Amino acid sequence: MKIVTFVIVLMVFAQNFTEAAMKTQTIEYKDGNTVLEGYLAYDDAIKEKMPVVLIVHEWTGIGSYVKKRAEQIAGLGYAAFAVDIYGKGIRPADANEAAKQAGIYRSDRPLMRRRAIAGLEEVKKFSFVDPKRIAAIGYCFGGGVVLEMARSGADLKGVVSFHGNLDTPHPEDAKNIKAKVLVLHGADDPYTKPEQITAFWKEMRDAKVDWQMIFYGNAVHGFTNPEHGSDPSKGAAYNKDADMRSWQAIKTFFNEIFLTDANLKG
Repeated sequence: MKIVTFVIVLMVFAQNFTEAAMKTQTIEYKDGNTVLEGYLAYDDAIKEKMPVVLIVHEWTGIGSYVKKRAEQIAGLGYAAFAVDIYGKGIRPADANEAAKQAGIYRSDRPLMRRRAIAGLEEVKKFSFVDPKRIAAIGYCFGGGVVLEMARSGADLKGVVSFHGNLDTPHPEDAKNIKAKVLVLHGADDPYTKPEQITAFWKEMRDAKVDWQMIFYGNAVHGFTNPEHGSDPSKGAAYNKDADMRSWQAIKTFFNEIFLTDANLKG
C-alpha cells in the first residue's frame, strides 16, 4: 500500500512539475509608434537555447486559437511567439471587421511585412532562444503573411502556411526567399482559385525555392480550427483528419530545418 501511495505522489509531482515548466506571457513591443501585443509560450525547464517559431494569426487577430497553437508548439520543445499584425486592442468581433482589418495589410504588403518583421526582431531579444534557428507559421490570413515574410528575404529557416493566401503583387520577390517553404492546403478550399495555385507554383519554380505543397482531400478553408464548425458547405470548416495530418507534417518539417536539435520531443 505504501508503495502504491508513493508512486501516486510521484506521478502528481511529475505532472505539477511539467505544468509549472510551461511559461506563457503577453509581450508588448512596437512597430514604430504602434504598440503590438504578442503571446509567448515556452518550456523553462529547457536550459539550452531553443529554436523559436513565430505564429501569425488568422484574420480575427490574436485569440484563444492561436494561443493554444503557441502552447502546443512550445510542448515540442520550441519557444513559440504569436505575433500581432493589427496592434494592441484591435481584435475584430465579426467577419466584417476581420475583413476590414485584413484588407488593410493585404492591400499594403510593405506594411504587412514590416509588422511581421517587428515580431521577428522582438524574439531575437529573448535570451533563451537561438536567433539562428527561427521559423514562421501562419493560419489563413497569417499563412499569407509568413509567405510575404519569406519574400522579403527575412532570415528564417522555414515558413509554413496553413490554408493561407498564396497570391502576391510582387512574385519577383521570391528570389529573396532564404527559407524552406511548406504550404498545407485544403484541396477543396473555395477561396483559393486554381489560377492562384498555378501562379504560386510558377513563382516558386522560377525562383528555385526549396518548397513543397501538400493538399488534403475533402478539406476546405480553415481546416485546422474547430471554431469553424464541421459544415464544409460554408467554405471554412474543421477537418479532423487534415488537422492531424498537417500537424504531423509540420513536426517533420521542424525536425528537418532544426536538425541539430537531437533532444526535441516528437
